[in-house]
Amino acid sequence: MFMPKPLHAFALAVTLGSGAAVAEGPNLGRPIDPADIAPWDISILPDGTGLPPGGGTPAQGERIFAQKCAMCHGERGKGGVAAAVVGGGPIDRIEAPKTIANFWGYSTTVFDFIRRAMPWQQPRTLTDNEVYALTAFILAENKLIGQNDSMNADTLPKVRMPNRDGFIIRFPDEI
Repeated sequence: MFMPKPLHAFALAVTLGSGAAVAEGPNLGRPIDPADIAPWDISILPDGTGLPPGGGTPAQGERIFAQKCAMCHGERGKGGVAAAVVGGGPIDRIEAPKTIANFWGYSTTVFDFIRRAMPWQQPRTLTDNEVYALTAFILAENKLIGQNDSMNADTLPKVRMPNRDGFIIRFPDEI
């Protein structure tokens, strides 16, 4: 297609100039403030980085579990309409049930998941102390800690889960 030189020059200028406009973006929304991100930045790393202050014991967690968790996970976490959080044999076939005791690699992941997603009908409504207590209860019921152990930001990352070495770590420097 033939284009007169002035029109060709104009098209070239518009094309080159539009690169800057594309780089700037469509001017939708606004930059997010770090204070807006903070309530959602609740990830817990395997080494315990990100764990909040607080703590809890299996006995405290047992009471909370009975009130807020047993309706889905069954009595003492043995399973109900939702998956069991206690028990589980060895993973010797692909269909084997994967539970906290036989599959999860880090105790901090238990805390992170409970804090972020439970109870199912009201996620993120548990206090940090309740999450520590529930984590302690579940770990104790799975015989991974003692009934008198307390879980907090110092003790929780030290719990060695049975399947800790059962995964290929994508970012080993982050642990």
